[in-house]
Amino acid sequence: MNFELNNIICQSDYLDEIKKDQLKTGDQVVLKTHNSIYTIKVDIDGTYLVSGGWFDYNNLSPLRITIKGCTWGGSVIKTDIIAARNLFLEFGNNLVTSRIKKIFIFHNYNQN
Repeated sequence: MNFELNNIICQSDYLDEIKKDQLKTGDQVVLKTHNSIYTIKVDIDGTYLVSGGWFDYNNLSPLRITIKGCTWGGSVIKTDIIAARNLFLEFGNNLVTSRIKKIFIFHNYNQN
């Protein structure tokens, strides 16, 4: 096994991450990346309403989109998470953010 892949496997056990199954419809995640700020609202059917960063720049906010997961900057992707500090978020349209610096979660406790 290649040294880089071995490091990724070891690091994946200790990520400061937000798993997709930790969130419910209406919850929001705000990410501060190296270059932008993104707001991600959990929608229905495995989709998210995303604003900020590239989506604002291209007048697409809010855009309903899927999230593929997070990468270490290459082709290895962790698909069960929405965000992890120091990784890169990849959206369903193949857009990859700059490195995630901070993560804020706002749970919607008003949902029935």
